[in-house]
Amino acid sequence: MKPIGNVEFLKTSVILKISAFFVVAATFFYLGKHWSDGYPQLVYFTTTRQAPSVAISPNDDKLFNLSALVDQNQTLALAPPTPSPPPPLRRFGIVDENGTMSDEFEVGEFDEGLVEDWRNETKTDGSDGDGDGDGGSSSSVRVTKFELCPKSMGEYIPCLDNKEAIRRLKSTAKGEHFERHCPEEGRGLNCLVPAPSKYRTPIPWPKSQDEVWFYNVPHTRLVEDKGGQNWITREKDKFKFPGGGTQFIHGANEYLDHISKMIPEIAFGHHTRVVLDVGCGVASFGAYLLSRNVITMSVAPKDVHENQIQFALERGVPAMVSAFATHRLLYPSQAFDMIHCSRCRINWTRDDGILLLEVNRMLRAGGYFVWAAQPVYKHEEILEEQWKEMLNLTTRLCWEFVKKDGYVAIWQKPFNNSCYLNREVGTRPPLCDQDDDPDNVWYVDLKACITRLPENGYGANVTTWPARLQTPPDRLQSIQIDAYTSRKELFKAESKYWNEIIESYVRSLHWKKIRLRNVMDMRAGFGGCEPFDTYPRTYDFLHAAGLFSIEKKRCNLSSIMLEMDRILRPGGRVYIRDALSIMDELQEIGKAIGWQITVRDTSEGPYANYRIFTADKHLLRG
Repeated sequence: MKPIGNVEFLKTSVILKISAFFVVAATFFYLGKHWSDGYPQLVYFTTTRQAPSVAISPNDDKLFNLSALVDQNQTLALAPPTPSPPPPLRRFGIVDENGTMSDEFEVGEFDEGLVEDWRNETKTDGSDGDGDGDGGSSSSVRVTKFELCPKSMGEYIPCLDNKEAIRRLKSTAKGEHFERHCPEEGRGLNCLVPAPSKYRTPIPWPKSQDEVWFYNVPHTRLVEDKGGQNWITREKDKFKFPGGGTQFIHGANEYLDHISKMIPEIAFGHHTRVVLDVGCGVASFGAYLLSRNVITMSVAPKDVHENQIQFALERGVPAMVSAFATHRLLYPSQAFDMIHCSRCRINWTRDDGILLLEVNRMLRAGGYFVWAAQPVYKHEEILEEQWKEMLNLTTRLCWEFVKKDGYVAIWQKPFNNSCYLNREVGTRPPLCDQDDDPDNVWYVDLKACITRLPENGYGANVTTWPARLQTPPDRLQSIQIDAYTSRKELFKAESKYWNEIIESYVRSLHWKKIRLRNVMDMRAGFGGCEPFDTYPRTYDFLHAAGLFSIEKKRCNLSSIMLEMDRILRPGGRVYIRDALSIMDELQEIGKAIGWQITVRDTSEGPYANYRIFTADKHLLRG
């Protein structure tokens, strides 16, 4: 091959340069046209010391895939990148006088739009009613505006504050005065229970676990009586909860660790999911179990320990007023994986152990009873005698004494009836009769007998959490329902049905923007329609599906809605999913109560027979 001369080389170089220039020009022309026609706007950010500014390119109505472009051109030599713009932030806080936003702020007074001046006057409308049955929902005289109750009723619990009924009791030796005594028909709640004069929006969870507003529960006796035991303290306008208790003054977490080390099989949040805390105080035991994935129902009577359940609910811990006295507690058999009593001031061995037999009824087969009390560890004569009585009783109940460590003793309930059947003839307490229904609890007297366990093992074989949530339990087969369909299929269908409804609530009603903590789902067919044993203003949200169209036949609907208003916090919400035919009456009563009401279509559309009644409760001032 002949070598290229200098002249020819120069000519070739010029040709290459010209060619390269045209290629580059064509490339930029193509890219410029492609960006202009096929991609959206480019947004350019510039930053100054004062504030960021934004300029918009002429491609203001185009879409483009910036990532793809960068990938396609990643071999190009790029200039040092400018700082990328910050992602859009959605922050909520308080801006101070210097223009600085902080999320360290406290909820103040109610927004003026949520406070309503409510005059004490009762207006009536003499329209004819169309109710049927005793105490029907309609009457010849309809109240169009309910008045506020006297301030003395600010913490009124209808079935526990019936002083007339309590005065008529023949005896109170066994705690009869702490049990339910509901008002007679026609003498129930007929006014709106007022909030304290300085009531404030509750502190949200999880901060409420440690502190609540003083003026929402303005009582100091617990501070005076139990402050030295780390129950509760007061600091200015707040109550603080250090997390201790009478028997665990160093804190509930340390106490729970102690129990877990004693019996690893308890396995909080895995094997043990549902717990009953008896004589709960301000419910720190239940509050700290929440972080271990355990749901605890905290119960205590309305006694000298002033408003302890009200403190628990203000903190956002599940609780209700309840007492071990002469009637069964309102829970079915085998309801709890563990029952706990720490200095709960209950004499478990009295009357042939009738109170511990009630614990046995509610405790799941294989469940644990945890007792932390002075007889466990003190060596005084009277306390040692109480300890011997407790050991004797639990042995006759066939409970296995698992372990004692320090001030805590733990027993385990048997998994079946074999021990009961092999006891010596005449051993007390006896087994309950075969026809005794352990799930019948509404005003049923306590019985000094041992509740039989199902022969098929229902209740004992429970799946561990969280699989337990979606697994139909064996004992579902024992529930009496009028259905030919498999109960397991009904369980799965109901779970799917409510999952879809909740998803629709979250999506269309913007639940993610609402702070909900204390929630009650009101269902017809369980118990009665009597008032619930809780303090006023303890729930953020009340939900009822199909309740009113069923109870309309036997109850006055205004009585139900006044009770709902009593237990609902100002700023709280009500959702009623019910028949279209009852919506007008619900709206009429709701307006008379002062609720702000909206009626919506269900997901089935405007021609469905059901509607969703939603209401907001305002803070009413007299």
